[in-house]
Amino acid sequence: MQKYEVLDHTADLMIRGYGKNLEECYSNLACGMFNETVDLSTVDPVIGKEIDVTGLDDEDALYSFLSELLFIEDYDNIILKEFDVHIDGLHITCKAKGEPLDRSKMRIRGEIKAVTFHMMEIDRETPSVTVLFDV
Repeated sequence: MQKYEVLDHTADLMIRGYGKNLEECYSNLACGMFNETVDLSTVDPVIGKEIDVTGLDDEDALYSFLSELLFIEDYDNIILKEFDVHIDGLHITCKAKGEPLDRSKMRIRGEIKAVTFHMMEIDRETPSVTVLFDV
């Protein structure tokens, strides 16, 4: 089964993550988000980061989770590629691994400016999660 797919969108980047449960969907969506900015096959999982967020509802928790990952990329300059996500109600924790951005080693693909709530979908039946990113 495919972990994530990029969906057609006119101006921004829309990604849908799949998995056997929502935790796996969130992990695969995060992987897809980073893989669309840097070719993750050029990234080694040598540094660990822990993410701990809580939201007001499911969408807010997902938004907070992905925004924290983007903050780590922007502020710490670390590209993450492995994600072990745990969801407890509106609380999300994640142990992620990656390495500092190295433009001489990594293939850069693009930049994500922000996570948006627009068209966000959390589908527990499939399960899948869809997020539109501002690029």
